Amino acid sequence: MNLPDPAAGVAMPTGFGLAELVPDATAPGAWTLTVDGVPQSYVDVGDPTRMKFDYMRRLVTVVDTAAEPGAPLRVLHLGGGALSLPRFVAATRPGSVQTVVDRDELLMALIWERLPLPEDAGVTVLLGDARETLESLPDDEFDLVVADVYQAARMPRSIAGTGFVREASRVLRPDGLLAVNVVDVPPLARTRVLAATLAAVLPDVCVIGEAGMLRGRKYGNTVLVAGMSERRIPVDRLAALAERDPEPGRVIGGDALAGFTGGAAPLDDPIVTG
Repeated sequence: MNLPDPAAGVAMPTGFGLAELVPDATAPGAWTLTVDGVPQSYVDVGDPTRMKFDYMRRLVTVVDTAAEPGAPLRVLHLGGGALSLPRFVAATRPGSVQTVVDRDELLMALIWERLPLPEDAGVTVLLGDARETLESLPDDEFDLVVADVYQAARMPRSIAGTGFVREASRVLRPDGLLAVNVVDVPPLARTRVLAATLAAVLPDVCVIGEAGMLRGRKYGNTVLVAGMSERRIPVDRLAALAERDPEPGRVIGGDALAGFTGGAAPLDDPIVTG
């Protein structure tokens, strides 16, 4: 395994900025990926279940509750980063088949060379635009689709509207789940609009986030989850896991979701503002 020197970082220009692998001085074998100085991913090579970023721990709870413990999943990751979530799935659900879509060929090459996955991880990387690649994939292919696509803290317009949600639902199996990472600031206008957008297409939607953030007091990340069928999302289990997180969170779903969205209109086109 061609790991970076633990005493020194690695920096390399990629297609979308300067990527750096910064060693964690407190945890040998752990690295933070930054792009143009913005933290993107955290990887502990020795323990892929260790997640430093709170939004990644929220996504992990979605993986943990998507099926029975240890059962393999078919997962589509839109956005690769340092492949933190695919590593987690491979470690906790052996036999899973995962597809990662990312358009930054140089970044993916850097991660694959410097922080490679185990040979039996079952992960395939497709290079290309997330929406265009999604549209090329077959129906009923995945148990879980995770959208975590950003450039300079901006979500691409192509994955923000009802058209994207319909495409994601097309490739999901009848009991599948869609999870979306959302970077937001008070009063969480983007999260509210995207929650309304998901709810316009899929019958079961919830929002997971740090408690203060969901009250509109902080900036950070929320995670939106949508299910292909009614009551598909295990809200009680997600809520229990969120409460036990080092940065305790809340889950808003069911009848409470309408109060959270506050009448926000779904996006029928792919444009996100704000």
